[in-house]
Amino acid sequence: MLMNRRQFLSISGAATLVAVCSPNALAVSSSPDPKSIASDAFKAMRNLAQQKSRLLGYPINMTTPPDEFFAWRKELAAAGINRFSFNNVGNPYDHSNIPFNCHSFEKDLINRFGEVYGFPLSNIWGFLSNSGTDSNMHGLYMGRTILKSDTGVVPKIYFTNEAHYSIQILRDLLQLDWVVVGTNPDGSMDADDLERQLNANPDYPALVVATIGTTFKGAIDPVDDIQKKLKGRTAYLHLDAALFGGYLPHTSYADEILHESTVSSSGVKQKRYDSIAVSCHKFFGFPSPAGLFITTRTNFEAFRNQFSQIHNPEYIKQVPGTITCSRDAVKPAEFYFFSTPSAFKRHAIDAAAMLKNTAYLLKEMSNHYSYLHPVRANDRSNTIYFITPGKAIVDHYSLATMQLEIDGKLTPCAHAVVMPHATKKMLDQFLSDLRNRIT
Repeated sequence: MLMNRRQFLSISGAATLVAVCSPNALAVSSSPDPKSIASDAFKAMRNLAQQKSRLLGYPINMTTPPDEFFAWRKELAAAGINRFSFNNVGNPYDHSNIPFNCHSFEKDLINRFGEVYGFPLSNIWGFLSNSGTDSNMHGLYMGRTILKSDTGVVPKIYFTNEAHYSIQILRDLLQLDWVVVGTNPDGSMDADDLERQLNANPDYPALVVATIGTTFKGAIDPVDDIQKKLKGRTAYLHLDAALFGGYLPHTSYADEILHESTVSSSGVKQKRYDSIAVSCHKFFGFPSPAGLFITTRTNFEAFRNQFSQIHNPEYIKQVPGTITCSRDAVKPAEFYFFSTPSAFKRHAIDAAAMLKNTAYLLKEMSNHYSYLHPVRANDRSNTIYFITPGKAIVDHYSLATMQLEIDGKLTPCAHAVVMPHATKKMLDQFLSDLRNRIT
């Protein structure tokens, strides 16, 4: 039986609640003035400008995008994007029953980046996700779904302790048994140990995560060697290339990230991996978290056949193919700016400068601070790790720290990630501070 208003107010405390929530009560509330809160927030953000120029510990490009990017934002706003509700729900490669979206931008930018990563234009599928972790989640979910469909058995997931911590979270979320794969001295996956682990679990399909640029050491898992170990097995290989996937395609090391390789003897191209995740806010400097998720159309169709069986797509008149339903429509339209030919030229310039500055920092640290044991895992990496120099340096440059084994014992270490904003001038200041602050 429904209560009327008088009965509701007779309940103990209800009248008091209405009194407190009345307009008059709100008018005399002692709550902080929203304008005052906003003023304090803006003041705090302005104070971050100085810290922005000395961030070395995390893979975030703090370079302000060019003026053309903000002009592009104005063009989008003039077209209505970010002026009222847009929603990229569903598959950007399919017709949407909800017209207020930017699927055309999203599809085009995925195709452009897909070609950069060596996917045939006729066999590309993907979307812009909320973050690199979101892209990894879709890759692992797609792999799990396809492998279980093919075999009737839930796969085991294989990755190393050097992989990003999000993989551990996603493993738990997807309720997958984790097989720890050993690493080489540089932190990359040991393909021989992967083979041993695969042989120890012959009754399970393999969902393998290879990292192109491990979180702390900047190591690169050997994709081709991994594929050799997977030959003849039911497997799905996902690449977490959150940072390195942004810049490697624009360097002489582009082969590391290509989806296909050519077999020299036959000229036939072979698949190197199934899907890839790349962060937009790391190398590219996109001003909010977002991620690329790219796979083949073939994988998507196999996944969609199973995905359609676990939900009813009638409401939106398509099988979306994404875990998330409503998706940000503003980000794909804005990130489209970073997929143009002129943007790719800028990426190449930034990538070259970044790797040059990384080599410079390693040389200077090795020459003057060898007792910190500076290490660069490979010449494709923009990361140098070393023994932690002291709290003052760690705090001043927001350095990430971890315990690493050095000479047989755990030692506090830090790393410097040389992003595009880390100019030679900034690195010289860092080197000078190392000299002046270490006692």
